[in-house]
Amino acid sequence: MVDVIKVIDGATATTTSQAIPIGDAKKVVLFCTRSVHVSGNTVFSATVSPDGTTYYTYNKWISNLANANTEGETRVASVTLASATSNFLTMDPADFFGYIKVTATETTDGTHDAWLIIEY
Repeated sequence: MVDVIKVIDGATATTTSQAIPIGDAKKVVLFCTRSVHVSGNTVFSATVSPDGTTYYTYNKWISNLANANTEGETRVASVTLASATSNFLTMDPADFFGYIKVTATETTDGTHDAWLIIEY
């Protein structure tokens, strides 16, 4: 089963989503878009929690950045969009957390949207 949850919807300022339960997830993908771009950027990041109370910065996203096959997976803490575009990050399947919150940090302008694609 797969759930697609829009966690940030048309934000025009820095915003953080509500806590989303991911405790039973096999795979978590964060899909982000930036539109109405004039200048600046949007940084999409997340915090995770085992219990829904204490949150920690998640800095092990698997990025789709190009690299040589010998380099292995690229790990990042966030994705930055500096134009009207989209990108995604995948959570390491070995990581297990109960909850996640997504943050879109705006610099200057833009409209920000984010979805979590969760496979159970």
